[in-house]
Amino acid sequence: MYVMNTAPAPLLPVAAPAPVWARRGAHAIALCAVPSGLWRIAMASGVYVGYSEQVLRDVFDIPGWGIAYVVGLSVLAELAALFPLLLVSERWRPLRPRAMTAVAWTASVVLVLVALWQLVVAFTVESQTYMTSDTAQTVWAFIFAPLFAIPALMTAVTWSYAKRHRGQA
Repeated sequence: MYVMNTAPAPLLPVAAPAPVWARRGAHAIALCAVPSGLWRIAMASGVYVGYSEQVLRDVFDIPGWGIAYVVGLSVLAELAALFPLLLVSERWRPLRPRAMTAVAWTASVVLVLVALWQLVVAFTVESQTYMTSDTAQTVWAFIFAPLFAIPALMTAVTWSYAKRHRGQA
């Protein structure tokens, strides 16, 4: 009979659980992407969302290849909006804390830059001329407005994650 002596595994430092506000912020990010995703899916389905049939056909290629693009963009945006949930979850982490922190900070910076870029696009003359009415433009603005909360929320959730995992490999 063999007796194996096993040394106890070294304990890794355990990070504190995410604060309630960070958990709520991560969930809010996922919810902020829903209205614009539903709007895009409605657009791809042929529901009137403020664009004429000619604009849908000529600019967005709907019906046609544009349907796959618009639905795919909606799915991709929602999947990306679920990423912050990894920063507040204690269950599964695909990367080590240091790598996850780097990815999260990079995502935060990219989101801030994209939000600034979208503001420029939203206020250009060309982006406003496709809508058929001021009412449609107003509805569009309310539908897409929650997306502008995402960069601030992502930065706060990332800061919380980085603070809790400071010094871990």
